[in-house]
Amino acid sequence: MARQGHLALRRLRPRAPDRAERRGVRVHQDIHGEARLCAVLVPAGARVLDAGCGTGRVMIRLAELGYDCVKVDRDASMLAVARRQAPELLWAQADLATLDPAELRIAADFDLVVAAGNIFPLLAPGTEAEVVRRLAATLRPGGLLVAGFGLDAAHLPVPPTITLPEYDAHCAAAGLTLADRFATWDADPYHSGGYAVSVHRAS
Repeated sequence: MARQGHLALRRLRPRAPDRAERRGVRVHQDIHGEARLCAVLVPAGARVLDAGCGTGRVMIRLAELGYDCVKVDRDASMLAVARRQAPELLWAQADLATLDPAELRIAADFDLVVAAGNIFPLLAPGTEAEVVRRLAATLRPGGLLVAGFGLDAAHLPVPPTITLPEYDAHCAAAGLTLADRFATWDADPYHSGGYAVSVHRAS
């Protein structure tokens, strides 16, 4: 486990409890939690790749905040929804296991790659290391890969398929070093538990 504070993050502004929380219903994170953490990790104007963007919630918000965003997903139906919501943004269809920025005419010099939404546990078994390698290859030196995913049945829609040591090993093999790890996208310290947000840095 990484010691917290390696990235010297400023503390994220606490949000007011929403209606569900006031009723005592447990809510894990706010709708823009991922985007808020990304905005702390890199400054506005940075190039950001959303790997497995789905319907584009995270990147649409980051684009509103002034980031240069590229969004990739293999699911054409989700990309169609994303394009309807933000037709002015660049949306690309690709499988992360075969992602080739040159083929998509995208420069591989991203400041940040985001893999939110349990991307890694939902990959085809056996492709995890290749996906990490390809995502790492899109980063500029010093760029960051941030990935949040569940580690147990309580935090996943499918049985767990990847552990943190396995993920860290894939990152190390791709030339990435663990910079920090959190328990939530609100940057709560990670000690143990069924969900982790990991930040790795390219050498």
